Amino acid sequence: MKAFFYGVSLQWKLDIRSKTLLITCYLVPLLFFALMGGIFTSVNPEARRTLIPSMTVFGVSMGAFIGLPPSLVEIYGGSIRKVYRAGGVPDWLGLALSGTSAFLHLFLMSLLLYAAAPLAFDASLPEHPAFYFAGLALFILVSLAAAAVIGLAVKDPAKTPMFSILVFLPSIMLSGIMFPPELLPGGLQTAGNIFPAAWGYRLLAESGSPAANLRALLVILAASASVCLFLVRRVGK
Repeated sequence: MKAFFYGVSLQWKLDIRSKTLLITCYLVPLLFFALMGGIFTSVNPEARRTLIPSMTVFGVSMGAFIGLPPSLVEIYGGSIRKVYRAGGVPDWLGLALSGTSAFLHLFLMSLLLYAAAPLAFDASLPEHPAFYFAGLALFILVSLAAAAVIGLAVKDPAKTPMFSILVFLPSIMLSGIMFPPELLPGGLQTAGNIFPAAWGYRLLAESGSPAANLRALLVILAASASVCLFLVRRVGK
């Protein structure tokens, strides 16, 4: 228990001084919302119906894939790992605490978007709020699990942003938040289904089969969690 609280204290200090967390979980998603929300609704008034899900998917993907991996590299690839071990903190706790912290920040950012969109752009609220927020929690969890694979697998801080962007950009472009995926060639439509953003957007926008969307997200979660478990065990050796 002492090691747990020591890890929580250390994670709190890391969060306070983390500029990456502030930029990726709040600043960029909210600026994107302020700019693109007006553009989306001006070009296509029907975009008000899906504005909250689309902006949320962008913000969560940004915070997860761009924000989380550098934090994990800092913990497992640098001197912080030695501090964890000196304090008796188990190797898995760094991942758990970083993921929990990022989850809370991304959920808060999503709540801000949920509250601001109707006021700023007359966006429609989801028809089933309980289902929306349950789906949002799952989508954030899946995105963080997938992003954690990058943070644990890529140990070079200089290469981490490159791999993060290589996942983030296609996940957004192929997710359907920018334009309908039906406009893309079949191969790109299939490629888009690899990423959590595509299924998360369908789930939050209540598009397609809810069961299929949930099933796909759970499969990605299980696969990502299995890889993360393997990588954490490898780090501990």
